[in-house]
Amino acid sequence: MKLGIISDIHCNVHGLRLALEAMTSADEVLCLGDSINQSEFSNETIAALKARGAHLILGNHEEAFLSSTGTRTREGNEIDRALLAWLAGQPLRRTLKVAGKKVLMVHSTPWEPRGEYIFPHSPRLERFAESDADFVLYGHTHAQVVCHFGRVLVINPGSAGEACYDGNNWQLSCAVLDTVTSEVKRIGFPDPRHAEPA
Repeated sequence: MKLGIISDIHCNVHGLRLALEAMTSADEVLCLGDSINQSEFSNETIAALKARGAHLILGNHEEAFLSSTGTRTREGNEIDRALLAWLAGQPLRRTLKVAGKKVLMVHSTPWEPRGEYIFPHSPRLERFAESDADFVLYGHTHAQVVCHFGRVLVINPGSAGEACYDGNNWQLSCAVLDTVTSEVKRIGFPDPRHAEPA
């Protein structure tokens, strides 16, 4: 079973489409949150994720958008109410059983309080191994991570929408996990919004 992993799209539907094209070998697509911005909703982004049947969780941007502070933004006439309701129904974390393996999806950390930024060289990255899972997938930092801690493989695919970390040469990124071999293919690509005109 191959899992396509994306995170932190931040309304960049063009980056999302390139990521989905790059992950055509994936049997399932998992989105680790921040598909939108805290002050902006994207019908196109959410529609594309829903159409692909993505397993999605909420990140800190969705939490803010769906909270009382996002009330005025949610009243915008351009927002597709069915897509908004679908997004609002997604959980903050998700556990999947895939081919006999347990996959834990979180946006920032498996522990509370949520929201901490765990970068690739953080000593706190080892805490992910406390999770009862074979694979722990997280986003939030926009920085790619693939590392083992004991029996736990920790993966951060980087960001499919907003490159802001030089560890991936300032590219957008996603990843494909083979749950049988534990092989992770990292995929990087330029942000199409910043492409030089032909």
